[in-house]
Amino acid sequence: MSAIWHRLAGTPAYLWSGWGAIASLLLGMALWELLAAYYGPLILPTPMDAARTLAELGTAGGPLLAQLAITARRAFLGLALAISVGSLLGVAAGVSVTASVLTRPWVTVLLGTPPIAWLVLAMLWFGVGDGTPIFTVFIACFPLVFASALQGARTLDGGWRELAQAYRLRWRDRVWDVYLPHVLSYLFPGWIVALGSAWKVVVMAELLASSDGVGAALASSRSQLDMAGTLAWIGIIVLLLLALEYLLLEPFKREVERWREPG
Repeated sequence: MSAIWHRLAGTPAYLWSGWGAIASLLLGMALWELLAAYYGPLILPTPMDAARTLAELGTAGGPLLAQLAITARRAFLGLALAISVGSLLGVAAGVSVTASVLTRPWVTVLLGTPPIAWLVLAMLWFGVGDGTPIFTVFIACFPLVFASALQGARTLDGGWRELAQAYRLRWRDRVWDVYLPHVLSYLFPGWIVALGSAWKVVVMAELLASSDGVGAALASSRSQLDMAGTLAWIGIIVLLLLALEYLLLEPFKREVERWREPG
């Protein structure tokens, strides 16, 4: 009960700590408003125009929720595969010097290959459907997660291992209380970057190789020269990404890294 109360008591402080991000977003909206007033609605609709279009897309019978669900399913499936496979293989490679040396050039190759190249290959391999965007998300996010896990495993201080051995901690306690918090401190930034990459890549894949999803909706609004609709679809992706990071990943990260706080 005391642990739950401690978390609840820290919620106002966490919300207040986000004032800088909110102020930054408000400044961006103000700049958007100024640019819209200068260029006009044909070039750049106002934030209110985009918000009204977004509300219309989200009303009963609108395509917003259906298309967003399709895109989210593809993004999260590819991201989940990248996080699970990349984290496990990265940690496994990090504990072995030989494996670390052997995998390093392949990580560089995967990081240096643009996602559009993988998308073209995926279109040839999987055709039109879920396979193309899911594979493209996976192959784009995998090296980011793998490199973070590899770095986390390689930088684990040997003193912690010796301390765990001196106190004769069980293997489960060593992993849970010593190794995992350190590795997660490297994994979380990689996961957050992979999350952003997943949304960008899946929309790009749908734009070029799918008949449904947010990317396909963007292609449709582009063909109709619907600037407000285009900004509305972009806006919902950005809002969802911000919500996932600040309402889910960031609180979880703070809870996991509570061990860093002084006693």
